[in-house]
Amino acid sequence: MFKRLICFLLVVFLAFSFFPEPLRALEPSPEDRELLNKIEKDTLQYFIRLSDKNTGLTRDSSRPGAPSSIAATGFALAAYAIGASRGWIPQEDAYEHILRTLKFLKREAAHEEGFFYHFLDPRTGERSWASEASSIDTALLIAGALLAAQYYPGTEIERLAQEIYDRVNWKWMMRGSDFVCMGWKPESGFLPYYWDAYNELMFLQALAIGSETHPIPPKAWERWLRPQGEYNGHRIVYCYSGSLFTYQFSHAFIDFRNLDDNGINYFQNSREATLANRDYSLSFAGKYKGYSENSWGLSASVGPGGYRAYGGKPGEGTQDGTIAPYAALSSIVFTPEESTKAARFFYENYEKSLYGEFGFKDAFNLDKDWWTKEYLGIDQGITLLMLENYLNSEIVWKKFMELPAIKKWIELTGLGERSTSTAKN
Repeated sequence: MFKRLICFLLVVFLAFSFFPEPLRALEPSPEDRELLNKIEKDTLQYFIRLSDKNTGLTRDSSRPGAPSSIAATGFALAAYAIGASRGWIPQEDAYEHILRTLKFLKREAAHEEGFFYHFLDPRTGERSWASEASSIDTALLIAGALLAAQYYPGTEIERLAQEIYDRVNWKWMMRGSDFVCMGWKPESGFLPYYWDAYNELMFLQALAIGSETHPIPPKAWERWLRPQGEYNGHRIVYCYSGSLFTYQFSHAFIDFRNLDDNGINYFQNSREATLANRDYSLSFAGKYKGYSENSWGLSASVGPGGYRAYGGKPGEGTQDGTIAPYAALSSIVFTPEESTKAARFFYENYEKSLYGEFGFKDAFNLDKDWWTKEYLGIDQGITLLMLENYLNSEIVWKKFMELPAIKKWIELTGLGERSTSTAKN
């Protein structure tokens, strides 16, 4: 009996060693919850106000004349369903908007082998800016559509979302390689870039492997590179740009806390990446006056010189004093205390210049006295979904993880769920 007990304790010890306990969510104070709910509700207005009333396509940014983005449209589908579930918009309005959007995407919007063009004319659904048929942006659209469908099971919304998903020819986009190509153009064919190393690719891979109609081989999950690096004691599988959004997008939909990829827990990995990003920001606090304990966040955003892939270490570590509030806020499931403090700091200190009708604007730079007036659809989208997961009992994760495609992906790749003895939180 004693030997059995020793063996049991050893197994438990090893399990906890290889699979670190997921974070216990920090329960926000009533004041913090009120602020975070306000931010999420205000962020929702971006998708309500900047989605075309006839096609449902959502603008890429708040700039006048901006085309629609297929990725922003995916976030909009999810946002409408979430907003209705929260009572922030009428249920019938949300249903009709989602249904109208899906009908347009199925019947009218330009696509190639099911892959939508990155940018579309919001009124006609025709290709804009000579953009590519984009694999990652289509994946964001599909993820948003499938998530919205989970709020309306057994309806035409669910049927259309599945049909749009089933139409995507993921295998075609591999072009006979081990990796999914980033896109295709009618003028020149496939782009010379592939999803071949760690970044936001994981949810794309999940959808492509889990497809019932045009799946890619499960072995594709093993092929992409997982470079490891360290910064200030944080060792992680990292993205070369170091941009925080690359550690967030997949986690907006997929709950990685109980999944193991040959010893890698990507939830914990994103937590370490967030802390490393914050530490990297703080290392420049003496040089740039914008960085401080509660003012951080390096991610792809607009900047004084245009859009840049700002990021921390390990990675390229690109920065010039510009901070993207969405970067800190969208890490709230990984770093609830640090992200909540950042949200309150930004709101209480810079509300007049940084906060507007759609929540936080994209970025600012104190050293250059630069405050963007612009909102970006994908940055608003990741903010809304991450806040919803944090504030509303992880509802997005729960719904998305119930999708047959996600269950299939987990089974075929052997990611598996950790045992309940080590997965409690």
